[in-house]
Order: sequence, then structure tokens, then C-alpha cells
Amino acid sequence: MIIDRDAALGAMIPHVTERDIVVAVYQSCFDWLQLNPRDLNYVAVGAMGQASSHGLGLALANPDRRVIVLDGDGSLLMNLGSLVTIANSGVSNLYHFLAANRVYEVNGAHPLPGADRVDFVGFARSAGYAGSQGFRELELFTDALPYILAAPGPQFVSMEVRAGKPYPRDYHYIHSAKARKTFRNALNQS
Repeated sequence: MIIDRDAALGAMIPHVTERDIVVAVYQSCFDWLQLNPRDLNYVAVGAMGQASSHGLGLALANPDRRVIVLDGDGSLLMNLGSLVTIANSGVSNLYHFLAANRVYEVNGAHPLPGADRVDFVGFARSAGYAGSQGFRELELFTDALPYILAAPGPQFVSMEVRAGKPYPRDYHYIHSAKARKTFRNALNQS
């Protein structure tokens, strides 16, 4: 089985608190912004592969908040070294969720190199994440979420997904000064 990405993201919404920072990139970003618009959504665009690194910086700077990274498998492949850096940073507030659809979706759905063999859960485990697991069924993922988000991080979760509902790709907003100002203001207010 495979999970619809928007169903997986929708399952996460009740577990994301008003203090949590959510770092989302590319297609997960567009989906998340439509499903759960909020001021502490950090959009990291134009930096393919940098979601995990941006998430780490935010986690180190905000140890009293959970930082939830919504990454894509194509993006993570561009920055696999971040897994080792995160695992050895000492952060316990970072939760790294990977939407694994085995393609570079936003760039035309081109297949990932080694798509049928790459083991992201194994990468995170070998890097030293506190927890690393994968899901192919929405019900199992939904049942595990409260435990994953309550465990000390860094935690890594790979979700085998397919595209869900086609949400608009609002590049104007995610590249805007308004998006950054909204996030910065929300971060500084709390």
C-alpha cells in the first residue's frame, strides 16, 4: 500500500501545536500551506535539499519548540550529509518526515537514481537518529504519530506516498518577503 501525501499531512495537523515550527519544501510545502496555513510555517524554497539543514538551524536556535521538517526524497538526496550532522548535533526537538514518492515531482516527476533500492530509513538509522521508521499504510502512520512526536528527537519518518489532490503551486507567496516577515513576526512574538 501507499499513502496519499495529503492524507498523511492531514493526519499530522491535529498533532502540530501553535508553538511548533514546520519547515516544508517543494510539493509538501504547497500541500501543507493549503491544508494547514499558519504563521509558523517556514518555507524554504530555492534551496533544494536544504529543508533538513534549515530545520536543524531552527531546532538549535529554538530548543523549547518542536521543529517538524516536511522533506521530499529528491530534496534529501541532494543533502544526505545533513542526516549525520543532525544526528550528532544533540538536538532532541527535530522531527524529520520524508514524503518518499521516488521521483523529483515538482521538476517533472523524473525518477530518482536508485529509486527502487534507496533506503532512507536505513540512512537515518545509520546516521544516528534517535528513531527511524517507515510507513506505507495511513492507519499505522496515524496511530504512531503521537508516540513519534512525544519521543526525544531527532526522529526520522519515511512515508511512502503518492500525490494527493493537486494543490496550487503558489510560487509568488513562497518567494515573497511577506512569507518571511509573517514567519519572523510569529517566531518573535512567542
